[in-house]
Amino acid sequence: MSVLVVGGDKLGNIKDNLKQRGFEEISHLSGRKKSQKSIKIPENTDIVLVLTDFVNHQIAKTIKKQTKDHSTKILYAKRSWVHIEESLKKFNNMSCN
Repeated sequence: MSVLVVGGDKLGNIKDNLKQRGFEEISHLSGRKKSQKSIKIPENTDIVLVLTDFVNHQIAKTIKKQTKDHSTKILYAKRSWVHIEESLKKFNNMSCN
């Protein structure tokens, strides 16, 4: 599976934790630069993870629209592994039903 993480200047341990959860391809955009407001989600992305406390509103709006257009799953979490893991668990429970 592949994930695009939007938000946060550095991922730190988040990248390692995502790899342990089965994500082979991990892309990252800080989402804070004005030049990134016209970003495009890579086609092979399974999930977009938006770190809500480190992204500007315009980027979040752009990402949300693109995920709807491409039927890509989107998750929102704070930049804390506890919150990210909780979002991933909810996603896994929803996709199993």
